Amino acid sequence: MKARLIIGCLLLVSSALLHASDGKYSVSGISPVLRMNAHAVVRLEELKFEIKSVKEAVQTNHYVITVFNENGDRWAQFSEYYDNLRSIVSAEGILYDANGTQLKKVKKKDMGDLKSTSVGTFIDDSRVKFHNFYQRTYPYTVEYTVEIAYKSTFFFPMWAPRASGGIAVEKSSLSVVCPADYQFRYESFLYNGEPVVQKEKNTRTTTWSVNNQPAITKEPYSPLWHEISTVVILGPTEFQIENYKGNMMSWKDFGKFVYSLKAGRDQLPDNIKQTVHQIADGLTDPREKIARLYEYMQKNTRYIGIQLGIGGWQPFDAKYVAANGYGDCKALVNYMYSLLKEAGINSYYSLVRAGKYANYITSEFPAQQFNHVILCVPLQKDTVWLECTSQTLPAGYLGDFTEGRYALLINESGGELVRTPEYGKNENLQTRRIKAVLENNGTLQVKANTNYEGLQQDDIHGLINNLSPDKVKEYLHEELDFATYEVNKFDYKEKKTAIPSILEALDISVSNYATITGKRLFIIPNIMSRSYQKPAADSTRRYDIQLGAAYTETDTVEIQLPAGYEAEALPADVSLSTAFGTYKSTTKLADGKIYYYRCMEQSSGRFPAANYAELVKFYETIYKADRNRIVLIKNK
Repeated sequence: MKARLIIGCLLLVSSALLHASDGKYSVSGISPVLRMNAHAVVRLEELKFEIKSVKEAVQTNHYVITVFNENGDRWAQFSEYYDNLRSIVSAEGILYDANGTQLKKVKKKDMGDLKSTSVGTFIDDSRVKFHNFYQRTYPYTVEYTVEIAYKSTFFFPMWAPRASGGIAVEKSSLSVVCPADYQFRYESFLYNGEPVVQKEKNTRTTTWSVNNQPAITKEPYSPLWHEISTVVILGPTEFQIENYKGNMMSWKDFGKFVYSLKAGRDQLPDNIKQTVHQIADGLTDPREKIARLYEYMQKNTRYIGIQLGIGGWQPFDAKYVAANGYGDCKALVNYMYSLLKEAGINSYYSLVRAGKYANYITSEFPAQQFNHVILCVPLQKDTVWLECTSQTLPAGYLGDFTEGRYALLINESGGELVRTPEYGKNENLQTRRIKAVLENNGTLQVKANTNYEGLQQDDIHGLINNLSPDKVKEYLHEELDFATYEVNKFDYKEKKTAIPSILEALDISVSNYATITGKRLFIIPNIMSRSYQKPAADSTRRYDIQLGAAYTETDTVEIQLPAGYEAEALPADVSLSTAFGTYKSTTKLADGKIYYYRCMEQSSGRFPAANYAELVKFYETIYKADRNRIVLIKNK
């Protein structure tokens, strides 16, 4: 007994000594609450932004993150960009094991350095410093410290202690240090209370901080992140970028600055002026003039992204684009603006936040929240929007890249925030008619004609305008929802109207589409429009439901059967009507043919979290209905 007691005491002492030697970032110090549902934990973050003057600022960030598993590895990667307006003064990284013992250390000079060219950008002065310890023994901890010098106060950082789902936070803070007489602006989301303000003789420090924020499990169809977790965004009042000064107190003020960057850059060469009049002077309809000049611009220019210094915000002048035949979004919009101006048509250079899933800006907070430029052409009873970087889109159509979001119209008086057109279920249409023949061996010969309109045709538009026929066929062979099939023929006809449409004609042979077992034949009448939305049930749903673009899909299917079969079991008709949308499907058998009809209308909008169970049931019912089978039996 004494021996066991002595051994037990020694174990306790050795355990105590072991933990006493643990470093300050030992994993044992993390609260079990913060480990729940977390792939990583921010142990400490100290983000500091110091505004030196209207044209200089310094940002330092010191952060420590513990990673528990491979899903948290992305938080251990260090990455910071730099360019002519933003330089990395210093950077350091340290790797620790689970006990907080230092394993490795890295300095800025040892980090990787790559050119940072974004998609669609040809020339850019931006580069990236990056590093990864590539540690795969879990858990482990990384610590990074970086200092960044800004030669401009045009861009202010944002603070999101929990940057995404699956990461918890022990301690995180944001401090803004500025001259005592400088007024910066901020907007906070889900932050309790007000920031702490400390005043000294010549400076003022404003600090936000949070502690012990557990990880968030991201729910499907969730609202934007700032509605779920703490976020603080910052913006200047007075600012300077190179030799250009501005103010962001209002959208009007910000618009004045943008206008100053493009002022005087709309002069066209004489030969282009003559061409404009040759195209437009004989036309009486302003919309037709716009369309013809837009087509001229598309045929004679191409998009090349060039982002160098202030050139990332200042367009090339119209003469440069005319002479060289290329430009980035700013340059091409300015050129199109100049063409229309010569034709006597007023238009507005317009900033927008572009991207299929990047359609939000904080409209009540004037700040640099844009990444693209388009052109707005107001008419007496309508407005035409032009995407000037595309050589294939019709005049007046924006697509999912810029539809349904805020845009800042720019003129000499400043900026005005407006909305771009939003396409709904009456514009985003997919109408499909299928005539198919089922052979005795179960092979289905399909002739499908599908008309895609609005946002429904966007992907097809990109496919047929950017790929060769061989590549399109290759795509079809990979993407259609059949196990084994052959695309015999395909054809596309495009109508370039304000709401464009594409007619797709497919001739497909699908092997073993039907299952034949003895006298019975099993077949799914919904050949090409099966829904894959099947969200998991969640009785603890926390967040509102946010559904994307509305659309309508209609399928009319006729399947000629082999002789001698009659129905043994037909699926029941399905009819759903909910706040999220409607669905209807019917199946019947007559004259040796299956007749199937399906119509789904998807709504957009925001719905209470309490309705989530209803949404799950809606999609689950559609998922099952789309896969309902007919059972046929061979006549004796």
